[in-house]
Amino acid sequence: MSTDQVSLPHRPNVGLTSRVSTHPLSPLTAAEITNAVQLIQKLYPERTRFQYKAITLQEPKKADLVPYLEAEHNSGKRPTIERRAFIAYYIRNTDKFHEAVVNLDRQRVESNVRLGRGVHGPGDAEEIILVEKIALEDEGVQAEIAKLQLPEGTAVISDPWIYGSDGVNDEERMYQCFLYMRDPSDPSNLDSNHYAFPLTISPVVDTVTAKVIRIDFLPTGSDHSVKEPQPLSIPPPSEYTPEYQDLRTDVKPLHVIQPEGASFKVTEVGETGRVLEWQKWFFRISFNQREGMVLYDVRYDDRSIFYRMALSDMVIPYSDPRHPFHKKAAFDLGDAGAGVMANNLKLGCDCLGSIHYLSAVLNTDKGEPWPMENVVCVHEQDAGIGWKHTNYRTGTAAVVRSRELVVQSIITVANYEYIMAFIFNQAGEVKYEVRATGIVSTQPTDVEVPWGTIVHPGVLAAHHQHIFSLRIDPAIDGHNNRLIYDEAHPMPRSDFNPHGVGYTVSQTLVQNSGGFDLNTDANRVFKIQNSSVKNPINGKPVSYKIVAPAFQKLLADTQSFHHKRAEFADHNIY
Repeated sequence: MSTDQVSLPHRPNVGLTSRVSTHPLSPLTAAEITNAVQLIQKLYPERTRFQYKAITLQEPKKADLVPYLEAEHNSGKRPTIERRAFIAYYIRNTDKFHEAVVNLDRQRVESNVRLGRGVHGPGDAEEIILVEKIALEDEGVQAEIAKLQLPEGTAVISDPWIYGSDGVNDEERMYQCFLYMRDPSDPSNLDSNHYAFPLTISPVVDTVTAKVIRIDFLPTGSDHSVKEPQPLSIPPPSEYTPEYQDLRTDVKPLHVIQPEGASFKVTEVGETGRVLEWQKWFFRISFNQREGMVLYDVRYDDRSIFYRMALSDMVIPYSDPRHPFHKKAAFDLGDAGAGVMANNLKLGCDCLGSIHYLSAVLNTDKGEPWPMENVVCVHEQDAGIGWKHTNYRTGTAAVVRSRELVVQSIITVANYEYIMAFIFNQAGEVKYEVRATGIVSTQPTDVEVPWGTIVHPGVLAAHHQHIFSLRIDPAIDGHNNRLIYDEAHPMPRSDFNPHGVGYTVSQTLVQNSGGFDLNTDANRVFKIQNSSVKNPINGKPVSYKIVAPAFQKLLADTQSFHHKRAEFADHNIY
């Protein structure tokens, strides 16, 4: 991959600009976003037009931040850490994609690199709406739609997908648009479920020329053959909004109330920083364009546990081997971003009880601050029985309830919703949970095929996988951490084990980077361990167990582009 270092104007070293004290991990403020954009634009001629993909905090180097955090927790003198912004942008209507780092304290651009051909930035909200408009207003597309002879007033909808790789003319940055229509019999219903009405027309839009460069026709049989659009047989609607449902009437009210309020505490640090404390837990929460929620400096009972935790990416590879479906492999964080797709959680009953909402500031494609309200909700929930024991001799029972703290964000990626949550409990455990909901991605079909399921008359939902990559930077009682795994193995029969029932647990140190898998037969358990700190009871190194879920690994061939682009999807742990 080639890169070009864009020349920067010579600037003498200047002193630090004065600013209100801001924590090094706090997200950029609206003013900092604006300032970073101004510094980038000064590098170019006055009338240069930009398309900003991400303007976010350039996190300090770990070597600089760790001493800062330790000093902060021990009331020591904290070193100075300069604020920097990371900016990903295009020169608008070109393929010139750049990544830059701006020093906000010294008011200078420290690096500005144009990335090589074939390296593309994510989509953004404004661009996706524009691509929809381009596809639907194209004369060629309209001519193909006319062949369907849809009822007058029918609304056609476009779902743009980032163009996946297959090695065939895929160097340019494009969108593959899949077309649908709203229910023709109810044209005033703007929330009509258009996924019940997929069409066979699929325009491809070039983002540089902002034009439709090709119109694909979708295969609807059991092979690769396609046919031009023809008069459409319209199936019945399949709506999802409540007014179209026969709702249950036999469910009694269930109220979640906390008359004394919640047990957690949220402390604002500067304009954008947030610290959460609950039941011995302490952590900082941030929010950015790509990852959405990010947790830093996670501690339990004043002990360091994790330096950083965030979802790194997810891949949703589809199973239909035919063009153009074979390119469908959504990387929802890399293709768009969990931050920019986050829901306003006050708009629905997404959280219950005493709720605290957190808002964020991201950026528009023009580099303007974009306030995003209520993108994270914090609440407590009952988690059933935490522990119980009954003395059968006396009949005395001791039982305690378990309570959890939920830090949740929900994103909408066209048809799908993902409910993503960090869940903390009172025993020092933390879970990361993702629940998929929403509507399946659909395509037209005339026949039943083995790579999908017919979900509505003439409508196919192709089989697909959802594989997530959670990135953890551990700091268990410090940063001298390592990965080990335990396995249970039977003891051989011997004079010592004459009945053949004995077994032992062995430990293996992972010494090389790579991918590793679960082994249920050996009860393989991975642990993050600090060998220099011992448990006071048994003298063993302190550790955290990784309870990684078993899942079917990426089904695409190892030489496929799906596999090459999703290297995290073939093992349980890397």
